[in-house]
Amino acid sequence: MARIRRRARNVDYWPGFVDALSTMLIIILFVLLVFTLAQLFLSQILAGRNEALASLNRQVAELADLLKMEKASSEDLRRTIGALSAQLQASTAARDQLNAQLADAQSALAAARGQSGDAQGALDAERKVSAEAKAQVDLLNQQIAALRSELARIARALELSEAKEKEQQVQIVALGERLNRALAGKVEELARYRSEFFGRLREVLGDRPDIRIVGDRFVFQSEVLFDSASAELAPAGRAQIAGLAQTLKEIGARIPNDINWVLRVDGHTDKRPIKNAQFPSNWELSTARAISVVKFLVESGIPADRLAATGFGEYQPIDPGTSEDAWRKNRRIELKLTER
Repeated sequence: MARIRRRARNVDYWPGFVDALSTMLIIILFVLLVFTLAQLFLSQILAGRNEALASLNRQVAELADLLKMEKASSEDLRRTIGALSAQLQASTAARDQLNAQLADAQSALAAARGQSGDAQGALDAERKVSAEAKAQVDLLNQQIAALRSELARIARALELSEAKEKEQQVQIVALGERLNRALAGKVEELARYRSEFFGRLREVLGDRPDIRIVGDRFVFQSEVLFDSASAELAPAGRAQIAGLAQTLKEIGARIPNDINWVLRVDGHTDKRPIKNAQFPSNWELSTARAISVVKFLVESGIPADRLAATGFGEYQPIDPGTSEDAWRKNRRIELKLTER
């Protein structure tokens, strides 16, 4: 019986434990592989969107340059038409004047025909004047015809330029709409990550009345993080911000690099003035508290270029009252995940 008990105690359970551990490791590796492939596929899709967005921006810039050139060409054509019109009017007036002179010369010639002798010289002179005037009239008629042809050509060129300008404006409007849709897609994508961040943060911090979501901001009451008149994070506050940092790291690792996001930390105080050697006013206190939160987030692994600290003092209250409860609400730290 003693030998039987010794053999029972020496049963080797290790191979079964190793099999179970290997199976669990294979499952974990498979899940990681699926997650990595999904991340790669999403990055490729976003890269394609970025290239399309950059191409649209370049097309809009090129069309805008072409539109400026067409407008300048149209102005030149209008000025040329005005100059040619003035020249045409002057030529027409000169032609009318020469026609009048020709008529006068012909009248004088008819009157001179009835005279004799000495009037023959005057008649020859009048005929010469009439011939010169007629030659000038013919020349002016040719110039007027050429000017009219040039005006017609310029008018056609102006019509084509205006039609091309309208077409380019339509293309610019279409490209602008496509660009707006692309930008709206980026905003919606950041909003999705912001919503996920706030949801995860609520799960981490729990349903507490002194920590709440107001619009697109996460609001901590100052008493949760700091002691009175202090800008140093209390131990309980450090624990709360540590949970926030872990959530932000998980969400931030999945936000695409082309979304230029930043977590803005805003410090607020109540309206009661503070004045001591460390904090001459509420500006310094609110800013120092925001900076303390930012520094702790950096120590927790959040990149410094994804953080911003802002102090508003007492000038952005959420409750305008003068009660202790209103002052408590106004003493707060607000977090906002936004685009830089």
